[in-house]
Amino acid sequence: MKKQIFTAALALSVSCSSLPLLPTALQTSEVAAASVNVSQQAVNQKADQIIATGKSLIGKATYSNTVYKPTAPYKFSCASFLMYIFEKNGVDLGTYNEDYMLQQGTAVSRSQLQKGDLVFFKSKKTGTDPDHVGIYMGNNKLLHMADSKQNIVVSDMTSKPYYKENYYGARRVLPALMASNPASTGDKIVKQAFLSQDSVRIGSVNLAAQKRFTAGGFVQYVLGQSGVKVNTTVLSQQMKLGTTVSRSNLQKGDLVFFSSARGSKNPSLVGIYAGEHRIILPTSDGVITRVLLADYYKDRYITAKRITK
Repeated sequence: MKKQIFTAALALSVSCSSLPLLPTALQTSEVAAASVNVSQQAVNQKADQIIATGKSLIGKATYSNTVYKPTAPYKFSCASFLMYIFEKNGVDLGTYNEDYMLQQGTAVSRSQLQKGDLVFFKSKKTGTDPDHVGIYMGNNKLLHMADSKQNIVVSDMTSKPYYKENYYGARRVLPALMASNPASTGDKIVKQAFLSQDSVRIGSVNLAAQKRFTAGGFVQYVLGQSGVKVNTTVLSQQMKLGTTVSRSNLQKGDLVFFSSARGSKNPSLVGIYAGEHRIILPTSDGVITRVLLADYYKDRYITAKRITK
């Protein structure tokens, strides 16, 4: 079951199933992904932090497939629970829809699972999409928001037929969603954009001292803080800067432009590409994260520009 939430004409799906998947989504040969220079030790530490956050909510959060409440009393679906615990540890999944999570990172076989991997299940006999997701803890253990009776639990994936019969696949999102070490310019831009989420307001004026920006002004500010100079705050002029890149070749820090109507070439919205299909968007509701694969952005996509060198 999915519930659609609409905010400032930006659609976001809440889940625990429906979009068609990429044909290669569950092949164990890895889907092309940006190279991230992160040690295995750092990956393990991040996975441990995320799992610890999730375990700390056992007994404190309840299941809801229609309400997402990231403060006490907590309410999560299986997917929004994962989005929350990743985000609390500086890793943004950009979605609480398991269909979109399934298209991040790289596919891994069940025999190669490691801590921090997302594990998907499908128990419904109709449709082609997963209807449940959890985070792998190691030693065949899964941390997940199970259902309205159990809420958040740690389950042994060998304990019940469900986990074998309904296993759908797994994705490794760490380190793909982590910044390289040392951080690239794109990493710095993305980090600055995330850090600005709670401190800036988006509107019709650019007043840097008050952290008030237009969408174009926000882009100029974030890139400027990362050492990349943008000489204009006008979207149509920003769209002429740098080098045009295809959707299949996007890198962190690229600017992605959208129109308000399908087929239009006039930009009304700009996003900063954050890697793994995620975009950071300055909107009237604030700075938000969404996924480029979502129908709204897919249908209104105009072009992408690389201003960084």
